[in-house]
Formats: sequence, C-alpha cells, structure tokens
Amino acid sequence: MSDSWLIVNLRAIRGRAYPRVVGATREPSWVFFEIVLPLFTVAAYAYIYKFMDARGELIGYVVLGGAMTAFWLNVLWGMASQFYWEKEIGNLQLYMMAPISRMSILAGMAIGGLLSTTLHAASTLIIGAIIFDIVFHIGSLYMLAAIFLATMVALYGMGMMFASLYMLFGREAWHMSNLLSEPVYLASGFFFPVKYLGAWAAAGASLIPVTLGLDAMRQLFFSEGSQDAFLSMEMELMLLLGLCGLFLVLAKYSLQYMEYLGKTTGRLTLRWQ
Repeated sequence: MSDSWLIVNLRAIRGRAYPRVVGATREPSWVFFEIVLPLFTVAAYAYIYKFMDARGELIGYVVLGGAMTAFWLNVLWGMASQFYWEKEIGNLQLYMMAPISRMSILAGMAIGGLLSTTLHAASTLIIGAIIFDIVFHIGSLYMLAAIFLATMVALYGMGMMFASLYMLFGREAWHMSNLLSEPVYLASGFFFPVKYLGAWAAAGASLIPVTLGLDAMRQLFFSEGSQDAFLSMEMELMLLLGLCGLFLVLAKYSLQYMEYLGKTTGRLTLRWQ
C-alpha cells in the first residue's frame, strides 16, 4: 500500500532538514564566524549607548536584537533566495516533479536552518550578556515560548512567500536580499524600541513579524521593558498568530502560482513577462 500524502510530505520535510542540520557541523569555522561576527555590530551599538550614558535596558535591547538578526538573515538567504539557487544548480526541476507539496520542501529547509540559527542566536545572546553585564528578568517562560514560536512561524512563512516571488526576479533576488537587510534593521527596531519611530511607522513595520516578536520579548526579558513597548505582549501575540495564518496562506498561493507558470510556459523563467 502506498504511503499517505501526509507521510510522504513529512519524509520530504525530514529529508530537506537533514542536510542543514548535519551541514552546520561540517565546517566548524562557519560556526565561529556566525557567532562572533554579529557581536561586532552589537558592540558598536552598545558602546554608542554607553557613550550617551543611556539606560542599561537599551544596551540589553541591542544584545537581544543582535541575536534576532540571525533569524532574519537566515530567512533572507536560507529561505527567500533558496529556490533561485536551487534552479541555478539544477535541483528545482526535481522538486517540481516530486509528488510532494512545495511547502514541505521549504518547511524542511526552515526547520533545519532554525535549529542551527537558534544555537547561534543563543550564543550571541549569552556572550553579549556576559560582555556587557546584562541581567535578564524573564516574566513568563510559557509566554516567551509562545511568542518565539509564533514569531518564527510567521517569519519563515514570509520566507516561503518570498521564495516563490524571488523566482520572478531571477538574478535580482541577490540584490533584493541585500536591499532588505539593513532597512529592516531600522524599521523593525533591532537596536532600539520600535515605539520611538512613531505610531504609524511602528504599525507599518509590524507587518514584519520580527518587529512584534522583538517588542514582546523585550517586555519579557527586561523588568522595565513595558515602558518602551509599542503594544502589550498579549496583543502582539494575537497579531503574530494572525501573521502566521496570513503568510502561510500567501506562501501557498504564491508557490502555486510559480508552479502554474512552470506548467503553462514549459519552463521556470528567470523573468516572466
């Protein structure tokens, strides 16, 4: 008897997650650089705050934001650009012929990348806390876990959506990833509370899941984080759950559209007109 659709897709998820989990340990120097290099950016902002004699919480915000950059970069380079690179090396045709959902392929990539990225982010957070003498006061572990998981699902759902859209840009996918890297650091408040951008700017930036996730986690990690919050953590959790549904649905339809173009035109083009 043939395996069910669910079993086949679960195997596809495991198959795509495995190389990323194992590959993370194949080159130890990558682990070193992925942990150490983000600390330079964190240190730059932290010393600016120290020079300004700012509150200790602001330095803690920088350390937490620096840790979360790992997830945003993984979404851009490990998810959004992935199908384009798979096309370049000749794997995309195999994915399209396989009797599985394209979302299961990306889900496997997301899970595999999330495990190693979480390790790197946690290392950055711990080392940064030790260097800058940051004290965390976690309010609720359950709420922290819920907000983190909702942020990751919404963020990687956005990455799935971008993966198909990038196929329409072709080589511009590389430039698009570069373009989105730094502006999101500013708009999402990676190194400062997004509240101080103004209500309308913060509301617009909230379409990026990491904005709400960071704002909520700062309220949980720091006893005075609520005074710098854009919204209450309960409201931000509800919005993150909404973004989870929104981006997963958009990802499904954008991937179907990409597959439709491949079937109707006979090829998956670098540019479609």
